[in-house]
Amino acid sequence: MRDLLDIMWQRHTCRTAYNPAMTIREEDLQRILDAARWAPTAHNKQNFEIIVVNDKPRLAAIAAVDMPPAETFVRETYHSLSLSEAEVLRRRTGLLAGMLPESWHEPEAIKDDADSPPHTFVGRTIQQCPTLLIVVHDARAAAPTSLQAAEDLMSLGCVMQNIWLMTESLGISMQVLSGLGESVAESRVHALLDIPQHLKIAFAVRLGYPLDDSESYLRMRRKIQDFTHRNRYGVRA
Repeated sequence: MRDLLDIMWQRHTCRTAYNPAMTIREEDLQRILDAARWAPTAHNKQNFEIIVVNDKPRLAAIAAVDMPPAETFVRETYHSLSLSEAEVLRRRTGLLAGMLPESWHEPEAIKDDADSPPHTFVGRTIQQCPTLLIVVHDARAAAPTSLQAAEDLMSLGCVMQNIWLMTESLGISMQVLSGLGESVAESRVHALLDIPQHLKIAFAVRLGYPLDDSESYLRMRRKIQDFTHRNRYGVRA
């Protein structure tokens, strides 16, 4: 059995195309769903549902939904990009620009006019995966506390992390997709999958096996002493 910390080290977002011919085994899918089932949720409300989509026509229909990255998202992402590995090593936070579509590297290129290049990156990634998990949550079933919104976010984060660690332990690649939760896309997906209107799409994950194993990016984290304080803020280990 792999060491848990080793699984955490190896866990990563795999944005490359997945092999649609290599399906997720049912026993592996059940382990992933069981990991989600045992995720801690605030007050044990478990107010989430997971829709497993592995039917090719439905995957194609979801992939056809117009999901261009919002201009605000592109601009915000741009400010966290590093253009070289040397810059990532210096900053120790943010993303390497090469991980994202080239058209996202210049936010000024994102315009609302008809001459703008189409951004179909998200749609293509969905079409190239054998299984898509769509996680929805019911805010009505949350604990009625003043911290409800924050608790829901923490609970959904735990669900995502459990899914991610289990997929990594099984040798399955994963990418989180947040675009399905955007208003226009979400309404279309609701209709395609008969999702009740009171359920909000929190996130989706695409699962599969990469067509090309050569994709590799520099992964960087701060050193422990860079974010750890002892007994009071400012006192480093």
